[in-house]
Amino acid sequence: MVALAALVMPATALAGVRIPLPQPRPAAWAPAGQQEDRQAREAAPAMPEASPAPSACRLALTDAVAIAPSLPAITGPSACGGDDLVRLEAVVLADRSRVPVKPAATLRCTMASAIADWIRTDMASLAEGLGSRISELDNFDSFECRGRNRVAGAKLSEHGRANALDIRAIKLANGRTIGLTDRNVSHELRETMMKSACMRFMTVLGPGSDGYHEDHIHLDLAERRNGYRICQWGIDDPMPAVAPLLPTERPAEASPRETADEKSGAPEAFREHAVAPRSASPAAPVAPPTEAVPEPRKRPAAASKAAKDASKPSPSASGASTRLSTAKPVKRKRKRHSDLPPFLRSLLE
Repeated sequence: MVALAALVMPATALAGVRIPLPQPRPAAWAPAGQQEDRQAREAAPAMPEASPAPSACRLALTDAVAIAPSLPAITGPSACGGDDLVRLEAVVLADRSRVPVKPAATLRCTMASAIADWIRTDMASLAEGLGSRISELDNFDSFECRGRNRVAGAKLSEHGRANALDIRAIKLANGRTIGLTDRNVSHELRETMMKSACMRFMTVLGPGSDGYHEDHIHLDLAERRNGYRICQWGIDDPMPAVAPLLPTERPAEASPRETADEKSGAPEAFREHAVAPRSASPAAPVAPPTEAVPEPRKRPAAASKAAKDASKPSPSASGASTRLSTAKPVKRKRKRHSDLPPFLRSLLE
């Protein structure tokens, strides 16, 4: 009816008329079936969100292999972080003894598993060969959101992906510390560690690689095309305890050295007396040769007279010099500026 009246009545008559609107539907209103389902959902306890299933690496990295609790995924700037992370606190050896990682390293599960296998297999047997066992792993750096070698603007480092570990030393139970870059450590021992690391990790950087890894070893599992590996760990020889300052002494049975005069074929009279060869027992001092050196020959008389004549000045030269020396210096008359004004004359004179 209201709509019909609106059509019939003019617009001026409807200006003051208020048209009622329909009432809003109650919030609790719903069909009978839907209302019961909603009440049942509200009455049920809240279920936690389902966590992702553990990876195969996480299932294999048990407490019998390493103490490595899981960490939540990290999402940082510039693609830093990752998922399936663990905090590697210690490696468990076959005899159930633990090798602490100090400080604990934040790594991906795959990298932590590779470190644990390397310590349990290769480094444990190496320590047994030295008559001890591993007691600690010196962690220099693990996860850090940064570029390569901490250079601003450089490509993201594997440390930023929690896929790398820097190691400085391995400590043994007998108190010995094996520095991986220490030149005082046996060359053969460091070479054995280098070969084992390069067989297990995709990247191994040490002394001689790029100048940034002279005091530690970098290990990571970077994925490259065709499984390309990088192994740059220079094994330097130990420094000598005392540097040799002088050449070694010539053996007594060695033949005497040939002098420069003997090589040039100079007459024997002009040769310097040769040094006696060294002997095992001290001998009496050798006396210098008694052979007299011939005196130099005298110049001929004609040659000495010609030399004297050449040294005397010629008459023409002496006369010229005399004339020059006795000649009086010519005095130049000073030109007077009498024709100039007085103020200019004082300046020029």
